[in-house]
Amino acid sequence: MIRYLPMASIERIFDDGESRRLDVYTASAADVTRSHAVRLIEDGCVQVNGQIASKNCKLKPGDTVVINIPEPQVYEIIPENIPLDIVYEDNDLLVVNKPKGMVVHPAAGNETGTLVHAVMYHCGNSLSGINGVLRPGILHRIDKNTSGLLLIAKNDRAHLSLAEQIKEHTCDRVYEAVVYGDLKGDSGTIDAPIGRHPVKRKQMAVTDVHSKDAVTHYEVVERFGAFTHVRLRLETGRTHQIRVHLAYIGHPVAGDDVYGPKKVIERLNGQCLHARQIGFVHPSTQERMTFSSDLPNYFTDFIEECRNGNF
Repeated sequence: MIRYLPMASIERIFDDGESRRLDVYTASAADVTRSHAVRLIEDGCVQVNGQIASKNCKLKPGDTVVINIPEPQVYEIIPENIPLDIVYEDNDLLVVNKPKGMVVHPAAGNETGTLVHAVMYHCGNSLSGINGVLRPGILHRIDKNTSGLLLIAKNDRAHLSLAEQIKEHTCDRVYEAVVYGDLKGDSGTIDAPIGRHPVKRKQMAVTDVHSKDAVTHYEVVERFGAFTHVRLRLETGRTHQIRVHLAYIGHPVAGDDVYGPKKVIERLNGQCLHARQIGFVHPSTQERMTFSSDLPNYFTDFIEECRNGNF
């Protein structure tokens, strides 16, 4: 039983039966990453039986743990004149082709140079405010080292319409990837729930604990023996869904330094994964619209290496 106190505090009686380190327990109780839990402990925000404790303190049944979570830092986002690859734009929305290496919105460690900074410079005040100051206009995200198409809402009415389509799985999102190994069969569906990794709190995993349904459809485009070029369609949109699902079936995305093998293909500078196509009903005209982007050079160059056996 957790009792939430004023000012974002959690008080909990430890009763798990076995001794646990304070940092591990704090991460689980507050639903934060292990590193975030360690920072909270080191900043004196976590008490055990009324006393500040160290991260490796071993909890015993009956110990009272109080976690004080500081109010989140308020960011002031200053628009930045960063070039955008705009595939489509009107008064309601933008379709942007995000390059590999660009973060979508500001977060700890990525306070500048994000897609949000660039979109704010381009659009001024013409962005949906539903997701707050850190994510104006953002309807969905792709990872920093995933390239491809993103849909941006320029007003709240458009945002609500497009977000509903994403929720109801009527917004088509098609990706392409190169994965390790030779996939069995020419097509298939991965239907496996995804939630926070029980130990590695920055990662996601296929799990039945605190998870959400996740469905990914795939088909083979080309086989290279040691690698396979695949096309994927998202039915749901969980964090890291494609990367987690492909790793789960034993075919992680090439270059993935989180869910792939320890020996990373460094020249890819991240996973070989591209958001190739997006389709939706326009919130004003009700017209069905579909947009595609070419595979970027890093992707086509790697495919050529695979064809030639140079990997």
